[in-house]
Amino acid sequence: MREVLMLRGAHRILQQNAGVRPGELVLIVTDFEKASLATILASAAMSLGAEPLVVTMLPRTVDGQEPPPAVAASLMHADVVCSLVAKSITHTHAIKAALAGGARVVGLTAFVEDQLIGGGIDADFEALTPLCRRVGALLAEATAARVTTPAGTALTMSLEGRPGNVHRGIVRNPGEFTTVPNAESSTSPVEGTADGTIVADASLPYYDIGLLQEPIVMQVKRGMITELTGGSQARVIAAMMAAQKDPNVYNIAQLSFGLNPKCRIRGVMLDDEGAYGTCHIGIGTSIMLGGEVKTPMHYDVLMWKPTLELDGKVVLRDGDWLLPEADAARAMPAGC
Repeated sequence: MREVLMLRGAHRILQQNAGVRPGELVLIVTDFEKASLATILASAAMSLGAEPLVVTMLPRTVDGQEPPPAVAASLMHADVVCSLVAKSITHTHAIKAALAGGARVVGLTAFVEDQLIGGGIDADFEALTPLCRRVGALLAEATAARVTTPAGTALTMSLEGRPGNVHRGIVRNPGEFTTVPNAESSTSPVEGTADGTIVADASLPYYDIGLLQEPIVMQVKRGMITELTGGSQARVIAAMMAAQKDPNVYNIAQLSFGLNPKCRIRGVMLDDEGAYGTCHIGIGTSIMLGGEVKTPMHYDVLMWKPTLELDGKVVLRDGDWLLPEADAARAMPAGC
């Protein structure tokens, strides 16, 4: 009977987030791990008068791996794409081409059943839009950034000429991309410019790692991770990176901030990355973020209570945005 409860969330995604209209082709790309959820999403699409098409593939082996050519080709013919997969295909040439072709794309990577029932999906995404856009604009306008945390993160980077990516949980125009339920704004540092230390103390919600049992510490020089230390979870991610045999997997690809107070960190990717007052650093591929690197992997590490300086001005202190647009997020009841 949980399907009845999940159908409500599926309708919210297609109506509130994707703006699906009657007659549109809604392509749901899934794999054999998430196919049951894809059926619920397809039912909701049909009830809205859209034409659902479900394409099922084998699960990718790592996040950021390209889908098969037949799946990539199908993306080019959809009005709306819902990427409901166990391993992300967001940071791929296939999704980038679909956006260039005019598709509205909603990323639903690693979605779990209860995300269709409540939590982050219950946010007022329209109310969060001004904050998402303001943070995105600040990142786009800045030439330099410095991120620090109480746990020991101290990272600087150049943002000169890089865009601010606004994922407000809503797509309405051709070529727009968002993830749901995480509202976030991000950018990609100029290659070779990130320097300092990353101390991930919240989560690494990829590769079945999840909530961090102890911090993962990354030393960064000239835009690349040069040393990765920590406990057993750090050893897992270090081994996966080494197995790719591609030096670009160590690239500092992304600087991003969660902006949805209904999301909470619990080891589920699209909840963790959207949690208000957190920061995540993306590693590996950056082509979907305004960068130039394509490599077999992309993953994010999250940290608590970040402080952000842009061109020397503090705009975020200990996880609280010093912006009037943040009032709507503060007034929204937190997720539980």
